[in-house]
Amino acid sequence: MKTKKKWYDYLWIWSILFFTLGFFNILFAWLGMIDFLLPVFLAVFGGNKFFCNKLCGRGQLFQMLGAKYHCSRNKPTPSFIYSKWFRYGFLIFFLAMFANMVYQTYLVAAEAAGLREAIKLLWTFSIPFGWTYTAGSVPDWIAQYSFGFYSLMLTSLLIGLVFMVLYKPRSWCAFCPMGTMTQGICKLRQKIKND
Repeated sequence: MKTKKKWYDYLWIWSILFFTLGFFNILFAWLGMIDFLLPVFLAVFGGNKFFCNKLCGRGQLFQMLGAKYHCSRNKPTPSFIYSKWFRYGFLIFFLAMFANMVYQTYLVAAEAAGLREAIKLLWTFSIPFGWTYTAGSVPDWIAQYSFGFYSLMLTSLLIGLVFMVLYKPRSWCAFCPMGTMTQGICKLRQKIKND
């Protein structure tokens, strides 16, 4: 018997919409802050990973592409991916990249650096992305944050897609920085509650 789909079962559309809107106007990258803040909010105040389990459009997209459309080899995810050192190591690396992005935004806001209208893929390869922004429509620091945040989101999407193809559809979820962070918050919250 098929279970009736809930509204949140269609949030994979949100992932596609986010990347499409950002492709045409980089300022839409700010919408990605919902995916950044909501999981933390739900973990802090709800003490659970409801976002990861039900609301993550990216995880749903990987599941749909991998399982429904057979874009995944469906091989077991390597066991080291589940290890604490890998997950927290990737989280630290990801947070360092986020901090660097915030610092670059600060430099632009302080007029110590100019706006870079480029997307950095895999934190390394700069791809000109100037068509997505009309200079002067907002302060340069807002645009700089948009380019940086879209870079982070696109890079993590590409990594997730590679893992989806090579392994199980939601292999990315095993080491997703937001998932690791919210899991840590939930554990800390439970520890405080038990003390």
